[in-house]
Amino acid sequence: MGERVFVGLSGGVDSALAAALLVECGYDVTAVYMRNWSRDLPGFKCAWADDLADAERVAVTLGIDLEVWDCEREYKETVVDYLVDAYAHGLTPNPDVMCNQTVKFGTFAERAFARGADYVATGHYARVRHGEGGRPAQLLRSRDEHKDQTYFLWRVPADVLDRTLFPIGDYPSKAEVRAACAERGLGVERKPDSDGICFVGEVGIRTFLLDTLERRPGDVVEWETGRVLGHHDGAFLFTVGQRRGLDLGGGPARYVVRTDVGENVVYVTADRSCPALWTGSLVLDGCRWVAGEEGGACEPVVRMRHTGALVSARLEPTGDGSSATVRFFQPVRTVAPGQSVVAYDGEVCLGGGIVSPRSYESVRPPFEAAAQG
Repeated sequence: MGERVFVGLSGGVDSALAAALLVECGYDVTAVYMRNWSRDLPGFKCAWADDLADAERVAVTLGIDLEVWDCEREYKETVVDYLVDAYAHGLTPNPDVMCNQTVKFGTFAERAFARGADYVATGHYARVRHGEGGRPAQLLRSRDEHKDQTYFLWRVPADVLDRTLFPIGDYPSKAEVRAACAERGLGVERKPDSDGICFVGEVGIRTFLLDTLERRPGDVVEWETGRVLGHHDGAFLFTVGQRRGLDLGGGPARYVVRTDVGENVVYVTADRSCPALWTGSLVLDGCRWVAGEEGGACEPVVRMRHTGALVSARLEPTGDGSSATVRFFQPVRTVAPGQSVVAYDGEVCLGGGIVSPRSYESVRPPFEAAAQG
């Protein structure tokens, strides 16, 4: 009762209910709208002003103060630039992972604690078990497995989590979150969920990248034969496993097997069982463990995509723990370099890593192997 909480209020459904629940619990609540991106892109008008207006209405309804914090510089440097650089190097990044680490639980948390906050809070679908007796805090999956967002929170350290609240983490469904907003008269319960990369929005990642990176025409090549099937505007526009947007003029559905941004080639296959679309292991770089250092080899379950299936595997940290190898007991679909693999022990998120291009260094197109033979 009376402890001071700074809550991120985005103007959306989830953060609105989070703020309301904090007020009802007796916290001294200050709402903060983080202005992370306010520039328009070609064909897309940024909705930040509308979101801020919604956040203001929620704050008035709850009788709490709302402050607007400019986080654009930090967001540009640690999220936007990260995304662009990753795509330019043939990776498929998770910008939400970096946003949570560097902005929401970086800049926002640091400023809030400097202002005297006991806790920070957001509308993430996750839960925290705060540390007791010297033990570090634990990050737990939300009750709603479909909306669980711990996949995007694995780089947030335990010392920040220990001063974090996720008020809606125990709600079993988004429908119940919306209903709770309606019951409280918050006025945002019908607002649609945000989809895709927040600063790209409806314009789409392809349009954003072509507006940011130089267009580089190249070939779409059949993985098995080396036959040129079509052309593209840049290998950086494609990701492993992609099926739509290849523009190959009909024929069977084809899937991206590999991208080579150096040679500017996109390799595709029509064979859904193509061995190159499956893997038995992955190399992870940039590993972070919520509690600090991960121990020796263990057998957690891992998630390779947001809301993707939890898969049994063996995790083998290497060196100083910043890298690891994940070995699967059954082959899984290939995961694009740059994506996150997140490990869990039951409902506890242990941490994770970023899929390294080294995972596929030894995989070569069959036609190249035949030519060398």
